[in-house]
Amino acid sequence: MLETVLAEPSIKLPPTQAELPCDDGIPMETQRHKLQMDILIDTIQPWLYQRADGYVGGNMFVYYSLAQLKNQDFRGPDFFAVLGVPKTERLSWVVWEEGKPPDVVIELLSESTANNDKNAKKLIYQNQMRVSEYFWYDPFNPNDFAGFDLNSGAYQQIALNEKNQLVSKVLDLALVRWQGNYRGVDATWLRWATLDGELFPTSQEMVVISQQRVDEVEQIAEQEKQRAEQEKQRAEQEKQRAEQAELQLRRVAIKLLQNGMSGEQVAQLTNLDILEVEKLIN
Repeated sequence: MLETVLAEPSIKLPPTQAELPCDDGIPMETQRHKLQMDILIDTIQPWLYQRADGYVGGNMFVYYSLAQLKNQDFRGPDFFAVLGVPKTERLSWVVWEEGKPPDVVIELLSESTANNDKNAKKLIYQNQMRVSEYFWYDPFNPNDFAGFDLNSGAYQQIALNEKNQLVSKVLDLALVRWQGNYRGVDATWLRWATLDGELFPTSQEMVVISQQRVDEVEQIAEQEKQRAEQEKQRAEQEKQRAEQAELQLRRVAIKLLQNGMSGEQVAQLTNLDILEVEKLIN
């Protein structure tokens, strides 16, 4: 009997995220860049939790081509969001595994990266990765803020709306510049907001909001307690007035009886029960 020998497959499968590098050891540009990345990722997470799908990452390798392995080109965007994918942990974003590139990318500019982010990277996101929306922002120069959406294969700049927002149509959210303190640093931060302009709160703000809600609940509870006490006091006062009125009426009935009125006459005059009047006679 002839033996069948299976030939080894000639097609080599691309590497998985478990086989690809996920760390190049290069830190963020500055503390402010790190904080800016955190505020973008952390504040959008509660919004993502309400969805059935989606993923948000930052400073993570995004693999879109095997040429990246050859060229050692591993750096990923500072922020990216993807809709329509399972909620699960990733080591890297591997397009051929996920089946799609990021939907939204944000790069944080610096002196060393601005030229690359505005030119070479922009072309990669447009022509090779086909990212639907691309934004950049300079944490040290808030006026250097721009957004682009992919239209007929090319990026078209997104205009600021009347609220000075750049709107992400993919996420149905707005990016706004906010002056304030985040983790001890006063700066102008890029933040997510609803289209109505309501900011997605930071963890610091969530603590304040939670405390305010606790204070409101405690205040309402105290007001309810005071109202209940006042009602109790009013009921007690009404009871005392009723008892005093009944006592006074009995005194009048006794006096009328002492003046010679019959029990029937006193009952009719005072509206007391005849039996009660008879008890007063005895």
